[in-house]
Amino acid sequence: MDTIATIRHSRAAVPGEALRPAGQRGFVGSLVRLVSSLARWIGHLLERRRGRLALLEMTDDQLKDIGISRCDAHREGIRRFWE
Repeated sequence: MDTIATIRHSRAAVPGEALRPAGQRGFVGSLVRLVSSLARWIGHLLERRRGRLALLEMTDDQLKDIGISRCDAHREGIRRFWE
């Protein structure tokens, strides 16, 4: 038996595959990245909504300290979370 015949190719021997972590290959990796991106986007939207609701709870003195009128705070607070 030749030495060449005993060499087996592993998955890492495929060009480019060794550069990517095992969790980021193919369909599953794409799905993981999509879900991760979606989770970050939703987190961002929820944080924005929490900030807007906080404006509605502030007193007039607190709003004055940050330079926002009650009308502006109300207008911002009632906006939809995706805006």
